[in-house]
Amino acid sequence: MRHNKSGRRLGRKPDHRQHMMQNMVISFFENERITTTVTRAKELRKLAEKMITFGKRGDLHARRQVLRVINDQKVVAKLFEMISPRYADRPGGYTRIIRLENRQGDNAPMAIIELVEEGFVAKQKSDETNSADAGAELADAATA
Repeated sequence: MRHNKSGRRLGRKPDHRQHMMQNMVISFFENERITTTVTRAKELRKLAEKMITFGKRGDLHARRQVLRVINDQKVVAKLFEMISPRYADRPGGYTRIIRLENRQGDNAPMAIIELVEEGFVAKQKSDETNSADAGAELADAATA
């Protein structure tokens, strides 16, 4: 039984899986969009979102933690200087997975994973008095 064993195995040994995900996250940040299988995209999303969050912190320790995963200095510099500042106000959800047709050879479900480009607009929290007034107005309109 696999209780409390999170993550997908992707048909690979642990070392191979780790290196494959490192290569995928490097390619993802270089191109800002890649095409892969749906399960790999879902695993890549976890790692990419963590890297962007480290990039938002921006301190030396965060940079060193990213360098443990991404071995390319140019990609790390791009992550910290270009990609992470775009998401300074966004509290997560930096990537989008778009499903495609199945792959020709083995019918594997394919997807594009990309960085979200549109700006984030925070929702305004309304006061309880305003929401109570709005509820009363709706009730008055319904009875009238």
